[in-house]
Amino acid sequence: MTIYAAYASNMDPALMARRCPHSPQQGTGWLEGWRLTFGGEDLGWEGALPTVVEDADERVFVALYEMTETDEEELDQWDGATLGYYRKSRVRVSTLDGDVVAWLYVLNDYEGGLPSARYIGMMADAAEAAGAPADYVAWLRARPCTSIGG
Repeated sequence: MTIYAAYASNMDPALMARRCPHSPQQGTGWLEGWRLTFGGEDLGWEGALPTVVEDADERVFVALYEMTETDEEELDQWDGATLGYYRKSRVRVSTLDGDVVAWLYVLNDYEGGLPSARYIGMMADAAEAAGAPADYVAWLRARPCTSIGG
């Protein structure tokens, strides 16, 4: 089994329980030295897609899941990795119990563009459900977005 670090709608434990029923949430943490951003506006149905990029001055809240191989393959389908939209990258996540090595999805496209208001709302709800601090959830809800899909 491997550890998956979710930073977008997959932070939601209920959503992940449906998508990956054999891969329980194992806690939360911070991806230090990375920034949440969006890109690939022409790839998504509702504007730009979420991704993370390295940025020494930033950090991203993540939910951690212990992934089975079967669930990981299923998640690759859901998240567009099998279509080439995303690639997997290994990262170090800071948790209250120490650092863990995990993998996450990184968009194979340029940074830029705005996500839909609906998707920003989904991300904020997912972060809240995963236990993100209130200021992080508020920061997500205040992000610039388009009215596409919203």
